[in-house]
Amino acid sequence: MPEVSDFLDFVMHKHQNRIAEPQLPDDIAKAWAKWFEEVDRLEVMTNEPESEYQQVLLNKYRQ
Repeated sequence: MPEVSDFLDFVMHKHQNRIAEPQLPDDIAKAWAKWFEEVDRLEVMTNEPESEYQQVLLNKYRQ
């Protein structure tokens, strides 16, 4: 029964290709895209010294 054997080989080959090349479902890809858009909109905050003492320390250790 070479036809059965050929068919089984075909099915196994097709199944292996599907496992070897997984693709992200659209909903996961959309979730990642949304996350990146939200991160791009985040406000960047600077750590400015709150007092003259903090500024003096920063200047001292930056040298």
